[in-house]
Amino acid sequence: MIRGAMAWARGLRAGGSGAVRTAGLAALAATLAVAVATLAPAVAMASEGHGGPVPLPAVWWVIPFALLLLCIAILPLKFPHWWEHNSNKAIVAGVIALPVAVYYVAVAPGKLLYHLHEYLSFIVLLWSLYTISGGIVLRGNLAATPRTNTIFLAIGAVIANLFGTTGASMLLIRPLLRTNQERKHKVHTVVFFIFVVSNVGGCLTPLGDPPLYMGFLQGIPFEWTLALWPEWLVMNVALLAIYYFWDRKAHAKETIADVQQDITEAEPLRIDGWLNVALILGVIVAIIASGQALKVPAIADGPWGKAVPWIRDGAMVLLGLVSMATTRKQWRLDNRFNFNAIIEVAVLFIGIFITMIPALVLLEQRGSELGVTEPWQYFWATGLLSSFLDNTPTYLTFLSLAKGAFGVDAVGLIDPALAEGLGITIVRAISLGAVFMGANTYIGNGPNFMVKAIAEEKGPTRVDMPSFGGYMLYSFGILVPLLVIVSVVFFVLGA
Repeated sequence: MIRGAMAWARGLRAGGSGAVRTAGLAALAATLAVAVATLAPAVAMASEGHGGPVPLPAVWWVIPFALLLLCIAILPLKFPHWWEHNSNKAIVAGVIALPVAVYYVAVAPGKLLYHLHEYLSFIVLLWSLYTISGGIVLRGNLAATPRTNTIFLAIGAVIANLFGTTGASMLLIRPLLRTNQERKHKVHTVVFFIFVVSNVGGCLTPLGDPPLYMGFLQGIPFEWTLALWPEWLVMNVALLAIYYFWDRKAHAKETIADVQQDITEAEPLRIDGWLNVALILGVIVAIIASGQALKVPAIADGPWGKAVPWIRDGAMVLLGLVSMATTRKQWRLDNRFNFNAIIEVAVLFIGIFITMIPALVLLEQRGSELGVTEPWQYFWATGLLSSFLDNTPTYLTFLSLAKGAFGVDAVGLIDPALAEGLGITIVRAISLGAVFMGANTYIGNGPNFMVKAIAEEKGPTRVDMPSFGGYMLYSFGILVPLLVIVSVVFFVLGA
């Protein structure tokens, strides 16, 4: 997910984002609902066959896509105050995307509508998960032992696949900070939280990370990503083991007084907002049911086949609205919940989805000319770009490259009969590269910057986080060696 939570994070620092913008959320939800109702017929027709025949664009049409990604990466660092306003982001995305939109309105309007359909489904999922998880409050203050902290991270690695990496990060980071507030040596705990909960943990379901959901929208079954469990297990067990022994050494450095205070002030965990947990399960059911329905030929080939995605998205909007109507305002205030982050994602990603159309078309039709053929090449190319750009367009870019190389769609890529399973291995490599390497930098994935900002808030839970370069010392010293092992074991020796 986009690093675009920066504006939301700065709002926290300023202390002005405690109030929930109910009107703003209602407006966004209403917009989503109206979009589903009004665009459905046109986009459903365009979606059949991915928008129909599309002319091959000139290579220079890729420039707006590259320019927008560079703006997203550079402007927050160079002009942070200007960039924190979502209206300015909308201007940048709109100006850069407009020429591409006009071009496709003229030459292939069906292709444009198809990608707008994907964009709408993408935003509906993120909005529903973000809204619902924002109504769940985890309270308490446990004794901050290495065992407790490691269990925290392990739980986060699991629920990231249900709540998404953003939802899991928002749910768990404050309780983890409260648990460790009496300790002096705790920077590493937040860094490993970003590694595990905000990134690596979320690769088992399309809910875990946005790139995987885009794969689902292109026809990859919901349960397919569960097959990534060996890599998920290796990475998470390795990270948790490293963390546990690191934290044991750090815990031994704490003073007796701090340890005693930590034990004295311990408070059992409790959850407020259980209805929202049920609503999250409702989102999961809606997605799985839509995927299963489209496997039935009588549904997929009939008029209901076009309606299923819209029913799924409408159900998720409804679940989000139920969360808004039933969650106590104080619970969202306690979470310091607001809508800046999801609005930022919405305005930037409509630009991304439009500007990436020429790149995707070129890769699908001429991708075989680039020479990226081996799974390990896909893993590192996808991952390194995901470290500094957004992992969703990076995932789609390399998925299109693979589709072009084999001359098939996404479903065809995961056919075991394709090149003796090579397509499956390549999609695994693309998926894992996008998810795992988003942890390499603060701007690699949206939750990374959110967690950093929350940790640096003034108060008893404050943690002095490393600089941008300092964080990369952690990631290159810990993550990169593990990623090398994963690439060799699974994509060189096991390919």
